[in-house]
Amino acid sequence: MDYFLSEDQLMIRDLCRQIAEERVKPVRAELDEKEQFPRELMKALAQADLFGLIIPEQYGGLGGGCLENCIAVEELSRACVGVSTTFAASFLGAYPIILFGSEEQKAKYLPIIASGERLAAFALTESAAGSDAGAIQTQARREGDEYVINGSKQWITNGGEARIYSVIAITDRSKGARGASAFIVEEGDPGFSVGKKEIKLGIRASATAELIFNECRIPADRLLAREGMGFVVAMRTFDKSRPGVGAQAVGVAQGALDEAAAFARTRKQFDKPIITFQAVAHMLADMATKVEAARALVYSVARFVDSGAKDISKASAMAKLFPTDIAMEVTTNAVQVLGGHGYMRDYPVEKMMRDAKILQIYEGTNQIQRNVIGQELNKEYGRAK
Repeated sequence: MDYFLSEDQLMIRDLCRQIAEERVKPVRAELDEKEQFPRELMKALAQADLFGLIIPEQYGGLGGGCLENCIAVEELSRACVGVSTTFAASFLGAYPIILFGSEEQKAKYLPIIASGERLAAFALTESAAGSDAGAIQTQARREGDEYVINGSKQWITNGGEARIYSVIAITDRSKGARGASAFIVEEGDPGFSVGKKEIKLGIRASATAELIFNECRIPADRLLAREGMGFVVAMRTFDKSRPGVGAQAVGVAQGALDEAAAFARTRKQFDKPIITFQAVAHMLADMATKVEAARALVYSVARFVDSGAKDISKASAMAKLFPTDIAMEVTTNAVQVLGGHGYMRDYPVEKMMRDAKILQIYEGTNQIQRNVIGQELNKEYGRAK
């Protein structure tokens, strides 16, 4: 099904599918095994102008929206979520600049992100501040024409590989969450360094690292929006990016379904292909139906986001919650269909199952998504008494 995609959107899909098939699939197992950052693949995506996908045209991008991002991310995730995470995380780092940057900030940073010359990253999470983002401890104080940042960020995707970071820090602790602000930090800023690189269950091709700020000095004009807007920047960014996580889930679930169905047609037991057994056929049928349902939701929400609607938090949370739960279910069932083969690294479904797990966790756990949806429902149906 083409889901009423435009000609340009179909071109994006076909281009990303070609790159995934020809460039990503042949190396995904090696990248995973070696925990190797996919630099050559990022260069290939840059040469295809895909890093400009969501960047406005006046800054060297293609001017696409949430749907175009979801289409591209889905196709890359069908081959490898580690690769798609590296790609998508640069957009996550760019969104605060797109949404809240000054004209000068946009002109300086967006063209180099769009070209793929420099990767971006988003830094909010800390060791004691995950779901409770208001608990962040990293602080920034104003000193003349500079801000001085102290603290650390944990589990930052593209950490150590990105050269441009959107960072959330507290500027006025007395105001609680309203005392947070957003800044642009560059690789090489004095006092900024990269700490431990994490060893992970899945998405091993992506870089996940600690960021350390020790009297890190940046020019005052790197403040995004104004002081106190940090959590607004973060939440608006997640509203835009969460459907992309849903698209990753659709992609990896589709990839697992592809592998499971192909295996079931060739694997014989009792002299019959196992796809002819009702138990297996029904499992595959449920997997296929849920993948299509997840895709339809992601595309629908992406179009809603691109419509310019203001209140998108509930829909965005749904587009992250449902597909990622489905991805975990479908990849686990794909391993089951392949049986002992599925548990071995010779087949890609065990990697897909490992990769799928993080989708239920990053950019807001699925428990947090349910909170968001519940809070919005409470508003819609009237405050509970």
